[in-house]
Amino acid sequence: MNIQTQIQLKPFNTLSLDAIASHYIKVQSQQELVDALNYAKQQQLNVLILSGGSNMLLPEHIHALVLHMDIQGIEFVSEDEHSKTIRVGAGQIWHDFVLWTTENRLYGLQNLALIPGLVGASPVQNIGAYGVEAGEFIESVQVYDRQLEKFNLIVAADCDFSYRHSIFKDDPNRFVITHVTFKLLKHANLMLNYGDLKQAVGDEKTAENLQKQVIQIRQSKLPDPKEYPNVGSFFKNPIISEQLYDHLALAFPNLPHYPQAKGGVKIAAGWLIDQSGWKGKQLGMVGMFHKQALVLVNYDQATLADVKATYHVVQHDVQQKFNILLEPEPVLFDEAGLIRSHLE
Repeated sequence: MNIQTQIQLKPFNTLSLDAIASHYIKVQSQQELVDALNYAKQQQLNVLILSGGSNMLLPEHIHALVLHMDIQGIEFVSEDEHSKTIRVGAGQIWHDFVLWTTENRLYGLQNLALIPGLVGASPVQNIGAYGVEAGEFIESVQVYDRQLEKFNLIVAADCDFSYRHSIFKDDPNRFVITHVTFKLLKHANLMLNYGDLKQAVGDEKTAENLQKQVIQIRQSKLPDPKEYPNVGSFFKNPIISEQLYDHLALAFPNLPHYPQAKGGVKIAAGWLIDQSGWKGKQLGMVGMFHKQALVLVNYDQATLADVKATYHVVQHDVQQKFNILLEPEPVLFDEAGLIRSHLE
């Protein structure tokens, strides 16, 4: 076990925020994970789980043990007539894994191509894009349960998957994800619910072309974090009541909306931000990207305070215009390595 001290996390978070961790370890096995957690307990340190760093907001100083998950591996588990089940290490790069599934003629995740981050983070946020969510294809999640101090397997039905949500978000300090098991289809069933994607795929309705078009659309709209540091979509698409939607639709007939099976209407947060005048607008070193208003960008050595100042103003302006409070997607950490509410 190699515990390092005073480590700069700027290279490990896609918003490129300066953040010095008092203690840091790269975890490459289950045994290393147990040893690191025991060390944290002995040293009375909180534990911050770092995956791909694509969905987190970090302060300048963190007094905690940062566990950087790097467990690798893709292994075949079982198969039946319609599907194959595979177990994937939490440290695998998500996009590379999606490409691997397509190359191996396994289908279902193509809509989720080019989403940043690692496989271990996919169940936490129940990542989704273009009408598909990771939870639809997750069979189980292998975790270390810090409360019971043992490894456990949580089946998908017990993960409480919903829009950008899971039990792992509800109790973030209890579970450390080591592997995710996916049940993928042998025959493609393309999801083309979004107009721009359906149009881009055209007559070549194959999983390979679907994946290709998803990548091209995302690249055309979303900035590369290496060029424009960002965390992808910064705000969740709000789900509002049908009554509020009917009211807004009278004033804004072009409002993009998606009725939900369980009631309510999902609204495009990027459109709300654009209509509020924030597309391409900056406040100091932070702003909303000129090609996609939903993406917040660190243009020049911004701090967490700079990021907060900008997204709070964006929230305020959208709420003033539409009576909708946008909820940030990335997880906010404090100097003790603990998750904090964006409302505090």
